[in-house]
Amino acid sequence: MIESTIFYVFGGLLLAAAVGVITSRNPVHSVLFLVLAFVTSAFLWMLLEAEFLAIVLVLVYVGAVMVLFLFVVMMLDVKVEQVRAGFTRYAPLGIGVVLLIVAQLGYVVWVRTQDMGFLSAPGRAPANYSNTEELGRLLYTDYVYPFELAAVILLVAIVAAISLTMRRRPGLKVQNVAKQVRVRREDRVRLVRMDAEKGE
Repeated sequence: MIESTIFYVFGGLLLAAAVGVITSRNPVHSVLFLVLAFVTSAFLWMLLEAEFLAIVLVLVYVGAVMVLFLFVVMMLDVKVEQVRAGFTRYAPLGIGVVLLIVAQLGYVVWVRTQDMGFLSAPGRAPANYSNTEELGRLLYTDYVYPFELAAVILLVAIVAAISLTMRRRPGLKVQNVAKQVRVRREDRVRLVRMDAEKGE
C-alpha cells in the first residue's frame, strides 16, 4: 500500500515537472523543471530496486549534464521572442509528430502488457541479486555497440555546447593571450627627453 502511494506521488510529480519543462517561458526554469523530473525518476528507479540506475541518474544527469545544459542556456543569450516568432508556422507539424509518437508509445505499451498485469508490481529480487552486475553484463556484452555510440554522441554534444558558447558575438571583449605575451616595453612606454626647466 505504501509503495503504491509513493509511486503515485512521485509519478504525479514527474508528470508535473515534464509539463513544466515544455510550458515554462524561461529557459532556466525549464532546465530546473527537468532536474526535478530526473530526481523524481530516480525515486521511481529506487522503487523498482534499481539503486545503481537511480544513483547514476542523479550523479550523472543532475550533477553533470544538467549543469552543462544550464551553463549553455545561460551563456547562449537566447532571444525568446525570435524563437517563438515561427511557433504558429510549425505548430501543425509539431502536433503531427507528437501524435505519431504518442500512437507509437501507446502501441508498444499495449503490446507489452498483453501477457502481464498492467498494474501488478514486479516481484522481489532475491537477496544475492546484484542489479549492478546484471546491468554491467548486459551493457558490455549484448549492448556494447549502442553503449559506445551513446558515449560518442554525448562527447559530440559536449564539444558542440562548448563551441556554441565560444562563438563570435558583436561587442564581446576577448583576450588575445598571444598578443599579450609578445608585447614589448618599447611598444607601451615612450621616453621623451626634454630640457630641464629653471624656476623664475
